[in-house]
Amino acid sequence: MYQFISESSIYQYFGEDDPDMIREMIQIILDTNIHDLEELPHFYQEKDFLTIKKRCHKAKPSMSYIGAVKTRKLLEEIEENLETSQYLNEQLQSHLIGIKRELGDFLETVSK
Repeated sequence: MYQFISESSIYQYFGEDDPDMIREMIQIILDTNIHDLEELPHFYQEKDFLTIKKRCHKAKPSMSYIGAVKTRKLLEEIEENLETSQYLNEQLQSHLIGIKRELGDFLETVSK
């Protein structure tokens, strides 16, 4: 059903018995990690590779929590090849669009 996230991973990490907590955790990931990663193009323009590395590193666990395994691997690749990772960031930005859409769809299915 989902291309980027995994419903079973979300339930595995956050449990199935507390929909409010699931919604809250997903919202935190959207507001912090996803938002931070969306700002990476600016840091590439500034050649601020330290900030890029920090933001990618910080976001990796969250990608595991939502089952975004391909995106987590992309973050690892960016960390390993910082100065030549501009093309990887373009892929990442595309992933983020899909992840945001899928998390929004997922949140609508979480029981109220």
